[in-house]
Amino acid sequence: MNTESIAKRLAELCRDGKGGQAHDELYADDAVNIEMDGLPPGMPTTTTGLAAIREKSRQFNETIETVHGGSVGDPIFVGNWFSVTMTMDVTFKQRGRVDMQEIGVYHVKNGKIVREQFFYDVG
Repeated sequence: MNTESIAKRLAELCRDGKGGQAHDELYADDAVNIEMDGLPPGMPTTTTGLAAIREKSRQFNETIETVHGGSVGDPIFVGNWFSVTMTMDVTFKQRGRVDMQEIGVYHVKNGKIVREQFFYDVG
């Protein structure tokens, strides 16, 4: 798959709530996930390897009590890079209701996502 196809497929799967399937289909085994500095204690800012990224995602999902809504924008791509905007209106078990807004930037190499980095306001 080329970058455009991967970008569109990721957006489609995320819209359908199929993040796990996106990991299975689109990510390299050695992919890297980078989050913003300033996360709550115990939450890593850098996660390396698909298995670790899956586990981080599972742990994040366990902190959510209720999903009230969300959206995934259309991807923008150039060369081997693309970005997607995402929003989530969720109630966390420990933090209450939060309206999350972020931009994900992805790097594609050899037909797989090898890096994802998320940008958002922390706090």
